[in-house]
Amino acid sequence: MSRAPLSFAERRDWLRLYRTHTVGPVAFWSLMTRYRAADAALDALPTLIRRKDVHPPSLEQVEAEMDASEAVGVRIICAVEPDFPDLLRALDPAPPLISVWGDIELSARPCVAIVGSRNASALGQKFAAQMAGELGDAGFTVVSGLARGIDAAAHAAALDTGTIGVLGGGVDHIYPRQNTDLHLAMRERGLLVSESPLGYRATARDFPRRNRLISGLSLGVVVVEAAERSGTLITARYALEQNREVMAAPGSPLDPRTKGCNRLIRQGAALIESSQDILDCLEAARADVMPDMLFDPAGGFDMPDFNESGARTDIDRAREALLQVTSFTATHRDDLIRAASVPTGLAGAALLEMELNGDIVVNVDGRVSRAR
Repeated sequence: MSRAPLSFAERRDWLRLYRTHTVGPVAFWSLMTRYRAADAALDALPTLIRRKDVHPPSLEQVEAEMDASEAVGVRIICAVEPDFPDLLRALDPAPPLISVWGDIELSARPCVAIVGSRNASALGQKFAAQMAGELGDAGFTVVSGLARGIDAAAHAAALDTGTIGVLGGGVDHIYPRQNTDLHLAMRERGLLVSESPLGYRATARDFPRRNRLISGLSLGVVVVEAAERSGTLITARYALEQNREVMAAPGSPLDPRTKGCNRLIRQGAALIESSQDILDCLEAARADVMPDMLFDPAGGFDMPDFNESGARTDIDRAREALLQVTSFTATHRDDLIRAASVPTGLAGAALLEMELNGDIVVNVDGRVSRAR
C-alpha cells in the first residue's frame, strides 16, 4: 500500500472500520495487518465479533459524516495519505485517521505543545502567552487542547503565528463555551484536529486520546502549572513514551497548581524560565533534522501470515489464558503474553478478538486491562 491519497471508497471503508465501537487504533492496525485492506477487514468482522450489539456503522451513516464534514470545510485524512502529519504517523500505534478544520500546513511546521492547568493563575497565563508568542515568532506552531486557563492563553497568543487545537470531541463541538470566540477564530486562522466524528461531544474517556495527539504532534511539551493529579501530566507521560522533549516551568511549593510541574522537574524534565530555554531543548529535535518517515503504517503490514481458520480451538484456549492473567490494572500486552505462555501469533489473534468483543480495554498507548 503506497503513501497516496485514498479513493472515496477507500476512505469510506477506513472510516467505517475505525468508527466501529470496539475498534481502537491497536485493533485497527491489527486488522489491516491481517486483512491488508479496510474492505476485507470489514467483511471479516462478523466472524470475529460474537456480540450482536457491535457492528460497523452503515454506508449511509459514514457517507453522511463525510458529506457533513465536506459541507463545512472539514477534511478527513487517513494515516497513509500525504497530508497526514508525519509526527502523528510516527506514533505506535498511529491514529488511523483524523478530522481537521483549518490550515493543515501548520502541522507541517515544527510544533511545540504548551499545556497546563484549567484553573490557572494570572501569572501562569501570562507566562504561557509570552512563551507562545515568542515561540511563534521563532517559527514554531503552538499546540494545545483548547481548554480554559493555560491552553486558551497559549492559543490566543499564537493566533497570528500559527496554533493547533486538539479536541476530544468533534472539531465542530465548542467546549468550554467561554472559548467560543477562540474556537471560531482558530477555524479561520489556525487548525483544529480530532479523532472524533463531527458533532461528537467528548466524555472523560476521550481526553487521554486527545492528550496523546497533543504530544504526538509536537517535538516537545511545555507544562505551565499542573496539579499533582491532572490530565496535563498524562500529556507529559505520553510525550516521554513518544520520545518527545518534556519541559516544565517551576512554581511555588505552596501553590498546588505547580506541584505537578515541580515533580516533573525532579524526575528529569527540563526547567523552563524563558522561550530561549525551550528553543535550546528543541534544537536537536527540529523537524528539519528528523527522518522523513519514522513509522509508516502503510509499510508495516509485513507480519507473518496467520492461519486463523486452522487454529480456532487454539485461539479460544489462548483467549481464556490471556483473560485469566488480565486484571483491571492496565498492563503491557507483552507482559500478558509472557504471563499466559501463549505463542505470539496466537496471542495477537486472541487479543484482537477480545478487544473487538469488549472483553478487554486497550488503551491508546497499547496497555490492556479487563473490561469493567
